[in-house]
Amino acid sequence: MVHARRPPLAPLLTLLLATTAKAVDVPAQAQVIDQKSFNVLGDVPPPTVANSTTLFIPPGTTKESLFEKPFHIYDEEFLDIIGTNPTLTLLNSSGTNPRFHEAAVWVPSTDDFFFVQNAGDPAAGTGLNKSAVIQKISLSKVTAEVSAQRNATGKVDVHLVAATPAIINPNGGTNYKNRILFAGEGQGSRVAPALYVMSHNAPYNATVILDNYFGRQFNSINDVAINPRTGDIYFTDTTYGYVQDFRPETVIQKQVWMFNESSGAVAVVADGFNMPNGITFSPDGHHAYVTDTGVIQGFFGRNSSFPSSIYRYDVEEDGTFSNRKTFAFIATGVPDGVHVDTKGNLYAGCGDGVHVFNPSGKLLGKIWIGSTVANFQFAGKGRMVILAETQLFFATLKAEGAFPGQLY
Repeated sequence: MVHARRPPLAPLLTLLLATTAKAVDVPAQAQVIDQKSFNVLGDVPPPTVANSTTLFIPPGTTKESLFEKPFHIYDEEFLDIIGTNPTLTLLNSSGTNPRFHEAAVWVPSTDDFFFVQNAGDPAAGTGLNKSAVIQKISLSKVTAEVSAQRNATGKVDVHLVAATPAIINPNGGTNYKNRILFAGEGQGSRVAPALYVMSHNAPYNATVILDNYFGRQFNSINDVAINPRTGDIYFTDTTYGYVQDFRPETVIQKQVWMFNESSGAVAVVADGFNMPNGITFSPDGHHAYVTDTGVIQGFFGRNSSFPSSIYRYDVEEDGTFSNRKTFAFIATGVPDGVHVDTKGNLYAGCGDGVHVFNPSGKLLGKIWIGSTVANFQFAGKGRMVILAETQLFFATLKAEGAFPGQLY
């Protein structure tokens, strides 16, 4: 997708950048990043030094200064998203074990927040011999006790959730019919990837609702979302299970699928991906966003000629996708989980934090973590939980998530 050339910096942002801008109220944990400051670097580092694995540190900043004020304003529209007093709190660290990975789901009725461990990461020991686990925290305690702190490590309990029967290598997740819908990546050649639904409360009863396409296994189902207009389930199927050593080699084309639980119908809605990954819909359901994280190839390493992009589709009345457009390309890491707010702005977990785009694909700002954010999710209005693999963060801001609790 080719966007119109951006006009000069808007007056408010120009003021923010001026040395005399003391009268302009920039939030305490925010800072302005002037993109013009790095349009010309002069000595641009070679690809062996600067690539998708490295953090970009804008001139005049350090990794420490970027994290000290983690809400990075690239465009004045970001001020309306973060509000007057955004905050970022570190809730937990897990050493080398990537406990805080994906399937970020907030349950409004209990104010619990669910997430899963990384499946297939050697540091976790999960994948083939041991399934990744489901966990949860209570956001009521977070909001009441620690949201004003920058570092609250260990002050919020992380609880293990043991589904009955077990959900094998869960990865994606969302609210669905007053339950949680998980995308399971499968295990070996005998435990097929599947979609599971699980109750919110103990004993966390779980049921498989889909595990094949006309008798054929999927590769390793990665992420899942609900079409807000129809209630249909959409999921991405990729081969990360294979390249992370816990699933067979490619068994079916890597695609995006649509599943109607009522009729049982399963259909492909999009293909042509290298590694289809995150998926979400615009608030009105007229657009779908799918990420392709092909740069990351597991035990094959990285390939910078493969996608690190977000694509936007039109969603037809029958639920099928059309008119694919490139929405954004990510320079640091890859765009993994994606979600939207009530105004249609798109948020993506990337290699340095959460990137925020307006509906046209313009980068508005970042919530800068300084490491990979695989996924995150709003918890209603003004709250967000960020999963940064070995770190768990809680953010407050002005924006509100578009789908706080799917009831379809």
